[in-house]
Amino acid sequence: MKLEVVDECNVTVLVDNVMDIISTAPGSVTGHISNVFKAGATELAGKCLCCAHWGLSLIISAQQGANKNTLLFDSGPEGKTVERNGDRLGIDFASIDAAMFSHGHWDHVGGMTSALKLINLAKGGNKIPVHVNDGMFVHRGIHIGEEKYIPFEDLPSRSEIEEAGGTVVSIEGEHTLLGDMFYVSGEIPRVTSYEKGLPTHVKDLGHGWEPDPWIMDERYAAVHIKDKGIVVFTACSHAGVVNVLKNAREIFDPIPLYGVMGGFHLSGKECEAIIPETIQDMRAFNLKTIIPGHCTGWRAVHRLVETFGENTVVMSGVGQTHSL
Repeated sequence: MKLEVVDECNVTVLVDNVMDIISTAPGSVTGHISNVFKAGATELAGKCLCCAHWGLSLIISAQQGANKNTLLFDSGPEGKTVERNGDRLGIDFASIDAAMFSHGHWDHVGGMTSALKLINLAKGGNKIPVHVNDGMFVHRGIHIGEEKYIPFEDLPSRSEIEEAGGTVVSIEGEHTLLGDMFYVSGEIPRVTSYEKGLPTHVKDLGHGWEPDPWIMDERYAAVHIKDKGIVVFTACSHAGVVNVLKNAREIFDPIPLYGVMGGFHLSGKECEAIIPETIQDMRAFNLKTIIPGHCTGWRAVHRLVETFGENTVVMSGVGQTHSL
């Protein structure tokens, strides 16, 4: 795969579970308050701030010389959060050139049609490509006990995506987009012994609920930053964040992995049990920046900071901009 080297990459956290407006952060992070005042806020008040919401949405901009491309990586759980946070942050929706679904869960793409409508309006009616794969469009849920299930909200349909201002691009395998500045993975190999997906996850293909722990439609994105290396964007890491990083290392070798950002899915009873093995194996990648968010969980974040230090681990929070 040809992946262009970019001069810089900036990531704005449009949606995440966490909002923190007062903790200190390194110089590479522009905080929530600075961003909302830059966007036009005139006082510090609740009405001026973004809202945290369970889910994830990143606006990733990559620049190579005078060329700049921007990818919407997921859209969080619902449209009102996208609309509010986009307004408070002064997001230029016209600058977004493409969008992608990381996987078929409501907390990552429930807000996509609203996001696409904002983008379409800002672009004067021009559509953008929306990268998916067919495996994402499945009815899913969680098994919570004997014959008890909680269904998930279904994803926006292909027709709803098109009507909202997107052009569906369904590709099963790995590919690049936007002038080869962004990489989207293919199916992530499950190779570690301890990363077992989400054990309680189920799907219904029309014949009743059946186990679906692996969530094989999951994909990650990546960029190659000049003089640094590969930054991996993993929305939920149902495949296991170590499996994600192993795959990225294999794909891009000999280019080093520089960092990883997103949800590492190390929260919840089953996933918290593998925190020690995950942390131990992450050492092998020699990452220079680790930016956990969404479903990583406070126990895993604590262990990440304890292991790698505050110079490497930077917490993600809604309203921040990270300069990678």
